[in-house]
Amino acid sequence: MRPGWRGALGGVLSAALIYWTLHGISPTAVAHTLSEADPLLLAAGIFCATAIFAVRAMRWQTILAPVAPRVPFGPLWRATTIGMMVNNVVPARAGEIARAYALTTEVTLPFATTLASLAVDRLFDAVTLLLLAAIALLDPALSSSQKIAGQSLGSFASGAVVVVVILLLALYALVFFPSQLLRLFELFARRVSPSVEERGRRVLQTFVEGLSVLRRPTHFAAVLAWSLAHWLLNALGFWLTFKALGVTVPFSAALFLQAFIALGTAVPALPGFFGVFEYMSVQGLAIYGVGQQQAATWAIGYHLLSFIPITLIGAYYFTRLGLRMSDLRTSTESAA
Repeated sequence: MRPGWRGALGGVLSAALIYWTLHGISPTAVAHTLSEADPLLLAAGIFCATAIFAVRAMRWQTILAPVAPRVPFGPLWRATTIGMMVNNVVPARAGEIARAYALTTEVTLPFATTLASLAVDRLFDAVTLLLLAAIALLDPALSSSQKIAGQSLGSFASGAVVVVVILLLALYALVFFPSQLLRLFELFARRVSPSVEERGRRVLQTFVEGLSVLRRPTHFAAVLAWSLAHWLLNALGFWLTFKALGVTVPFSAALFLQAFIALGTAVPALPGFFGVFEYMSVQGLAIYGVGQQQAATWAIGYHLLSFIPITLIGAYYFTRLGLRMSDLRTSTESAA
């Protein structure tokens, strides 16, 4: 899978962020601090960081339930680990394509429907992360005078809630008024290009099918519950490793930091988001008064230790299912 200009840009940006973040950091001090970490807390934190993918597979099962009610957990778990492994080792963020393709090799499901379900999966991530970050920013442990990009933390929290509400309203508009919204899109896209109109219509129609989970309140509540479980477990992994390395911050810092890091991963980066993860971690923890050396040590240790288990598990299933990277390239081209 060719990285293209985005991959090249991601490599340059990641290298710059690694240099910026680690400039002045003592590698010897980092290694010493990691060697002195509480092994039980560290292991518990990394266990949480790996277990979230089982929770993600359960959420995916619930998202697919309206269109495919009998998808077993096993193929979903294997596909989820394969997707994360590919994201960790391949440029261009091909993990979602890999995840969808891996599932279709074990379960009879249209590739487009599987891919649409993953778009819904990511939207629930965004909604949940924003809600948890908004709660974190209202924690009295933070100084009311603290600011991000010149704005108060309270204004960011309010803004996050507003974005969540707008996002949910837009999703429900797509679910209950798809024909009207498709017509509006066609009127706009027709002025641009017939090919843009045709491709965009197919993408929107597939996406609307994936949103079928929103038509039933019970399914919506179940997906949201799995999303909360996923990101609370991830935050617990952060917090346990904070404790293991002597980083003294409240649990709300983990809720905020995971959303802050997710925001950073929107930019092009190396596979595994190396550089971006470390930079966003140092900047995010600085809000809680954590120094650069300590924050960078946590970021390096957590990133490497959480990277290894899921990458090895995904590689094992990738090999076991007989998949090849060339298969993923073909799937990417057919999905475009």
